[in-house]
Amino acid sequence: MKIGVMNNPSHVVYDETIAFGEAGFDFIDLTIEGPKALYVDTDKMSSLLEKYDLAITGHTDPCLPWAYPIPEIRQACLNELERCARIFSALGAGIMNIHPCYVSPPAMRGSIIELNIEALKPIVQMASCHDLTIAFENFTAPFDRVATFQRMFSEVEELRLHLDFGHANLGRNNHEVFCQQLGDYITHVHFSDNRATADHHMPLGVGNIDWKNAVNSLKATGYDGTITLEVFCGDSRMLFKYLDLSRKYVRELWK
Repeated sequence: MKIGVMNNPSHVVYDETIAFGEAGFDFIDLTIEGPKALYVDTDKMSSLLEKYDLAITGHTDPCLPWAYPIPEIRQACLNELERCARIFSALGAGIMNIHPCYVSPPAMRGSIIELNIEALKPIVQMASCHDLTIAFENFTAPFDRVATFQRMFSEVEELRLHLDFGHANLGRNNHEVFCQQLGDYITHVHFSDNRATADHHMPLGVGNIDWKNAVNSLKATGYDGTITLEVFCGDSRMLFKYLDLSRKYVRELWK
């Protein structure tokens, strides 16, 4: 099990990498987003990852309309995702996440799952060419339930699950159901707490998620991979205190 942190795209990505390395985290969950993490110098980043012995996972912009049913828009998004894939691959990542696409014409909102499945197929194929596995992240309806993911996995070969435990606390099926029924598909995990009313991204133990049950559910699947602490805080001094407390909590529960 490896514990990492996501960079804040409002901050300089290299400064954040140094801070995470000095704090002793195992990897950086590199999100390529504006304003300050839209472009990444892979040579400079590789040097920092090597210096601090940091691994990397790939995180993409959650706002890309990659499943919108206009071919030119899909192609533009595919081009952008491939740009990200080249960066992640060059930095040694094996996983690249993608968020559900909810954007569609009003009359096609009932077909959002079909649109996502259709658009995912070339994305998964593209990522494979860069030795990356696409991990699809659970979020709000209809991508908050096991049944949706079961259908997607049956129709999109090589697609895997990015299980966000904070998101699962907001949706139809919680983390326990996802772990029990889709454990073999989990390839990346996000941990953050909330109070089941919004995606608060709080430190672990502050919200109402049962973290003992969460960790036990995850371990029961045989998972021993990457866990990103997706904890947000406006004060960087407090952020690292929260991150360290959350990391210690996970390690204690994992034992």
